[in-house]
Amino acid sequence: MVTSDAARRVLRELALTEYETETYLALLRSGVLTASEVSEQSNVPYSKIYETLNALERKGWIEVEHGRPSKYFPKSPIEALAITKIQFEEKLHNWEKTITTELQPLFEQREIREKPDIWILRGELNVIAKLQEMLGNVRNEVMIAAPVFAKPFASLFASLLKEVHKRNVKVLFMATGNLKEWDFGNLTSTADVRLRDNMFGGGVICDGKEALLILGEDKPSLVIWSNHVGLVKFARDYFQYLWESSENIR
Repeated sequence: MVTSDAARRVLRELALTEYETETYLALLRSGVLTASEVSEQSNVPYSKIYETLNALERKGWIEVEHGRPSKYFPKSPIEALAITKIQFEEKLHNWEKTITTELQPLFEQREIREKPDIWILRGELNVIAKLQEMLGNVRNEVMIAAPVFAKPFASLFASLLKEVHKRNVKVLFMATGNLKEWDFGNLTSTADVRLRDNMFGGGVICDGKEALLILGEDKPSLVIWSNHVGLVKFARDYFQYLWESSENIR
């Protein structure tokens, strides 16, 4: 059976080296093998095979039956993926702890953000990451204006605002469209929610200090983040103006 380049790429993205990838695939195809047999079938040099097998065992992709000679066999790909996921989550937790406790204080101590900035954000992942950062730092008030095209993010808003609500942050959520287009069930437990007929774009304003502005009618055409005092004040005042003329759905 021929293994596709896509499958090999997935294994490499899961932090397996080229030798480890070929070794695991050889074991998947053949089952139980000795080290010399693995080397022969995977084309991994014999001088590197034990190092490669030990690494795969450590990462949770294979198991070994010790003997003379020892025999190696693959774990189920689904089981190996689950183990890798746990390992990645542990690493991510450690990375986040280091960044939060060591690197972020350095950034704030040097007042790198003292100069007002305006950034154009490109790509959904960058927008979501910035939104998570903003809602993670908000302390007093968050204003969210959500046009209909932001509906796919409703579940994300709900989960993030649940954490924000625990910090006693005031949350104002304003959406466009009608009740049938939105499921406000989870949102109404954490935010004051209002509805209006239309809105050009939308955005998120946190503590009156930073704003994520999404411009567009049917879809986002431009996403901007800024902590510029004048721009954020204008966005907040405009939000308040729209909020006053919106329907309270509670």
